[in-house]
Amino acid sequence: MGDMTSTPREPSRLAPEIAARLKRTPDGLLPAIAQQYDTGEVLMLGWMDDEALHRTLTTGRGTYWSRSRREYWVKGDTSGHVQYVKSVALDCDADTVLLKVDQVGAACHTGDRTCFDAGTLPLGQ
Repeated sequence: MGDMTSTPREPSRLAPEIAARLKRTPDGLLPAIAQQYDTGEVLMLGWMDDEALHRTLTTGRGTYWSRSRREYWVKGDTSGHVQYVKSVALDCDADTVLLKVDQVGAACHTGDRTCFDAGTLPLGQ
C-alpha cells in the first residue's frame, strides 16, 4: 500500500479514454514537467493526479497536486507567476506528462525562473 498521506481525495472528471491510458505511481500520481513553449527551457516538475490533469486540460492553467499540503494548487494563484498551458502530451509509456507553457515570471518557489538552475552536477568524476 502506497503512502496514503499524498493520495488525492477528490473524484476525477478526467475523460475515461485519457484516464485508461495513464500509468500512475502507487499513490495515483504522474510527474508533470513544465517547459517554456517557445524556448524549450525546462522550468519545473510537479505532480498531477487525474483531476489535476483534467483541470489543466479544461482551464489552460498548470494545476498540480501538492504532496506535502495534500491539496490542488494552480501555478500562479498565490505568486502571480502564472503558467498558461499551450499543449499537453504524454510520454511513450503514458507515465509522465509534458506541459508546454507560457510561464509568467518565476516557475520555482524560490523565485528563480527555473527549478533547475540551482547548480550543475559534475560529470566524469
